[in-house]
Amino acid sequence: MATQYHSSYDPENSASHYTFLPDQHDSGHRKSLKIISGIFLSSLLLLSLVFFPILNNQSPDLQSNARSPAPPSRGVSQGVSDKTFRDVVNASHVSYAWSNAMLSWQRTAYHFQPQKNWMNDPNGPLYHKGWYHLFYQYNPDSAIWGNITWGHAVSKDLIHWLYLPFAMVPDQWYDINGVWTGSATILPDGQIMMLYTGDTDDYVQVQNLAYPANLSDPLLLDWVKYKGNPVLVPPPGIGVKDFRDPTTAWTGPQNGQWLLTIGSKIGKTGIALVYETSNFTSFKLLDEVLHAVPGTGMWECVDFYPVSTEKTNGLDTSYNGPGVKHVLKASLDDNKQDHYAIGTYDLTKNKWTPDNPELDCGIGLKLDYGKYYASKTFYDPKKQRRVLWGWIGETDSESADLQKGWASVQSIPRTVLYDKKTGTHLLQWPVEEIESLRAGDPIVKQANLQPGSIELLHVDSAAELDIEASFEVDKVALQGIIEADHVGFSCSTSGGAASRGILGPFGIVVIADQTLSELTPVYFYISKGADGRAETHFCADQTRSSVAPGVAKQVYGSSVPVLDGEKHSMRLLVDHSIVESFAQGGRTVITSRIYPTKAVNGAARLFVFNNATGASVTASVKIWSLESANIRSFPLQDL
Repeated sequence: MATQYHSSYDPENSASHYTFLPDQHDSGHRKSLKIISGIFLSSLLLLSLVFFPILNNQSPDLQSNARSPAPPSRGVSQGVSDKTFRDVVNASHVSYAWSNAMLSWQRTAYHFQPQKNWMNDPNGPLYHKGWYHLFYQYNPDSAIWGNITWGHAVSKDLIHWLYLPFAMVPDQWYDINGVWTGSATILPDGQIMMLYTGDTDDYVQVQNLAYPANLSDPLLLDWVKYKGNPVLVPPPGIGVKDFRDPTTAWTGPQNGQWLLTIGSKIGKTGIALVYETSNFTSFKLLDEVLHAVPGTGMWECVDFYPVSTEKTNGLDTSYNGPGVKHVLKASLDDNKQDHYAIGTYDLTKNKWTPDNPELDCGIGLKLDYGKYYASKTFYDPKKQRRVLWGWIGETDSESADLQKGWASVQSIPRTVLYDKKTGTHLLQWPVEEIESLRAGDPIVKQANLQPGSIELLHVDSAAELDIEASFEVDKVALQGIIEADHVGFSCSTSGGAASRGILGPFGIVVIADQTLSELTPVYFYISKGADGRAETHFCADQTRSSVAPGVAKQVYGSSVPVLDGEKHSMRLLVDHSIVESFAQGGRTVITSRIYPTKAVNGAARLFVFNNATGASVTASVKIWSLESANIRSFPLQDL
């Protein structure tokens, strides 16, 4: 049975509109396409691109599609996560004729990234004498992983940054193959202890100590490696390549005692080892692990910190007591995702227990359901908040990265709070300083979106935006509809925004070209079973984000709690090739990397849409254009 559609498209009209009218035989679900009427011949192409997946897309710029084995991994051979995007498409060595204009457009305007070359994990973030410090994994020689050095940058506001000279380079036997991930602990007297993983001349992962040469220097330009390094080596029973990424330390129950955890595994069980120290040069391994979860594999970049269940401020890492939960986060080497869980920490027994075993670390919630890994938090004493950093890698080919001369960015720093309403989630939200980049008053748009409609939102530049949007679904439809065949909906297997249901998808389309041959929808999808219970999903669809082959084109997302009285709300930070999407105040977050070929250099467009079949949606949208951040080298004469 065919579904009939009435369509009209006016590229000069701010309310370009698509109306989907099923015939009397239509069941309300996606059917084959039949055009009843069309004003322009382009409508046929437009509808097929917007609402139906494109199979076997072949670009005229496709240079080669010869299949050959994927190149060998670099990081894995040395004992860290694979640092290359690997995908069925990418493994086929598909290449694309990227123009310099396309590649230049991909560089972000307000996310932190080096001037050139490769970057990965954020390291040792801290606040010292009026400056925020970020250290990061960096390759000075190339846009691919290797020769890992600690880059260093400082900021007054977490938005505008100054590049400083390298903090540490791989120049000792205990870190000659890489100065890897580490964390800072600030002692009561102000001394900064920086513990980091080094890769030795024999490819053994060890933990080393470094500290500032001059604490009175606000920029912390010079760092001293402890002459007795390494201070920790893999203990018996732990593989020499399974022992890395020490956390910030917290105070133990005994006077002068400090505790910290290091990620590892035993077989397929991910574990967090715990060490105690009083001086950061000698350590004792405690008998019990902080926590372990079978089947989760190697835990990298473990993070452990308290959150308040009563207040709206962040807590110092050593804080414990009534009204406090503890977050355990691990970066899973097996799936390259950052998982977290909320639980209770017994300081005396040194045991952490998840509140809900079904949401345990590694099997439950993720910090970010998109391209996001190796995250690290720190306590900001200036504003009494906990700030989260994350590494956002590339999902294009290494050859493209080498051509453009850089790879990877850091996420916008996010504040982290306990979600008092659900009691199960964290709330992640861009730091308030990002609002300083907003250029003037927002564009405000109200739209009543009928089923199958999409409207163009006029903005000066759709490549650098801060968008806040809320959606109200028709109450009669929401309360009366049952859609049993959509129970068990999953963003990743749904087919994306082209897959229509009675109650969704609806949301925002970012980085689209005028004809919608490239577009990235971020949207809600509501599924409702026979029991009457509605479940909301928050998704980001990259399947049509680029016509180029050899880049990731998947659908990210997860379910998100929408409580009684809450509208469906999202906030999107759009910055050229990266989109950070926050649903319901930050309960669910998705980071997308996109590589358009047409929606670049002034051609990007922004739309609001409702692709549901049986419910109208009222959308309220605020859009700010964002200025570029000032990220530059520190004046040499001032060093």
